[in-house]
Amino acid sequence: MPILIAVTLLWAFSFSLIGVYLAGQVDAWFSVLMRVALATAVFLPFLKLRQIEASIAFKLMVCGALQLGIMYGFYYQSFLYLSVPEVLLFTVMTPLYVTLINDMLDRRINIGFAISALLAILGAVAIRYQGVDEGFIKGLLIVQGANICFAAGQVGYKRVIAKERPDLPQRTVFGWFFLGALAVVVPCYLALGNLDKLPTTTLQWSILVYLGIVASGLGYFAWNKGATMVNIGTLAVANNLLIPAGILVNVIFWNRDADILRLSIGGAIILLALWVNDKFNQKISKTHAAH
Repeated sequence: MPILIAVTLLWAFSFSLIGVYLAGQVDAWFSVLMRVALATAVFLPFLKLRQIEASIAFKLMVCGALQLGIMYGFYYQSFLYLSVPEVLLFTVMTPLYVTLINDMLDRRINIGFAISALLAILGAVAIRYQGVDEGFIKGLLIVQGANICFAAGQVGYKRVIAKERPDLPQRTVFGWFFLGALAVVVPCYLALGNLDKLPTTTLQWSILVYLGIVASGLGYFAWNKGATMVNIGTLAVANNLLIPAGILVNVIFWNRDADILRLSIGGAIILLALWVNDKFNQKISKTHAAH
């Protein structure tokens, strides 16, 4: 969990950097291409081609294609219709998707995980914003597309590593994850990108480099590694810690209006969800130990 919290703090700045400096100014697909290409470059030197079977490499590429490639396509487009707080708020369904996707793959439902995920969603929904514009429905649907892809990718990665090769140093195989994302992003940029909306300032280029190397490269590696170290319920809840953190950063550094009371209440409910999940997890562990 400490790794997931650290990445949450790192990613908290990404929403505002994109919403304030890139959205509507720099082509969304170019931004996505830059992030994924730079992140891929970070891990290519560590990649050992003969270390894993081709089938496992392909599975990791699918996880990357979902969690980064397709997700980013939805994610960046959403900022054209929604404000930074709204984008953050509409990610509240991610924990439920994480839980449901994992349970569907296991052909079961774990009530403890479901309760903790729903509590986390309740906490995020407690943070409300007014003034939703005409793009509300479209923006909401776009964000849900991003949420589903992000959830599917991290659940898939966690399961592949756990079941296929838990013995491998993850830095030596994570390049496949980014190559999968790159395989989606390159053709999308060639087909949908706008060459007239490239970065025009040093600040915009600097933000893209930061987002690619630090937020995507190091951030996604740390997040997915952290995901392999916790249960699905904790992973689901951790997804929603980003919401109050991201909004808090947006308020402090970019002076956006926010209801601090609601933010505090929402954050407290999310922490309660973590506690509930931990209690259910301890109960499950004791049950398994007894048998």
